[in-house]
Amino acid sequence: MNPKSYWIGINLVKGIGAVRLRSLLEFFGDAERAWEASPEDLRSAGLSPAIVKRFIHTRENVDLQKIWDDIASKNIRVMNWEDADYPARLREIAQPPPILYLQGEIREEDAWAVAIVGTRRVTAYGRQVTEEIATFLAQKGITIVSGLARGVDGIAHQAALKAGGRTLAVLGSGVNRIYPPEHRNLAKSITQAGAVLSDYAPDTPPEGSNFPPRNRIISGLSMASIIIEAGKTSGALITANFALEQGREIFALPGNIYAPQSKGPNKLIQNGAHPLLSPRD
Repeated sequence: MNPKSYWIGINLVKGIGAVRLRSLLEFFGDAERAWEASPEDLRSAGLSPAIVKRFIHTRENVDLQKIWDDIASKNIRVMNWEDADYPARLREIAQPPPILYLQGEIREEDAWAVAIVGTRRVTAYGRQVTEEIATFLAQKGITIVSGLARGVDGIAHQAALKAGGRTLAVLGSGVNRIYPPEHRNLAKSITQAGAVLSDYAPDTPPEGSNFPPRNRIISGLSMASIIIEAGKTSGALITANFALEQGREIFALPGNIYAPQSKGPNKLIQNGAHPLLSPRD
């Protein structure tokens, strides 16, 4: 059995995230011993009775070999903290995802990355700036990171590819469940010049609650995050908050004070984000 399959098993237990997995690895020495541990030992490792119960239930009801074979058959790579090529910047954040599933490849040069995110309802102004910024950065060897969503995200990925650059798409679903569906061809192109990645297991559907947490990966992979256009409650602002927590730079595109899609970036600038006035910024 591949050692990473035990990581997958533990990752399937609801309530075990980065912090608890790290403490399990420290207590047991490796994921295989943790996966096969008795309920008593799991409690000794610090898991609550409720999580131990879920752990045992998961262990009794999943076939790790079958899961591993299924992932391999879909041409999906499993990456974890122990891999030397686990993204260095992502490793620095407070709770780096223990497992990443990806199609394509992440290279050392992708440490030079900038996130470009924003609203799905992008204006002509937002589109123009997104294309200009993503093209400029991609031509300078900067990897463009975004979330494959409609609007700003898709435009940023496409501009990076058109400029011959690299781009990474972080999903709020399994990497084999591309959302939105009209971006399937775009996702395929990204795997040839970067990677489509997720910390959600393959076949995970694109549920709304999955998207805010994945934004920590978008900002975590990046030196800086650029917020193009975003309403007051946009997911792009969640990315900006994660970037702030992670000590990364935030740039925001100033806009019309009356336009709903400029309320987010203008507020970020008011709170100290760098105003993005030209690609050279």
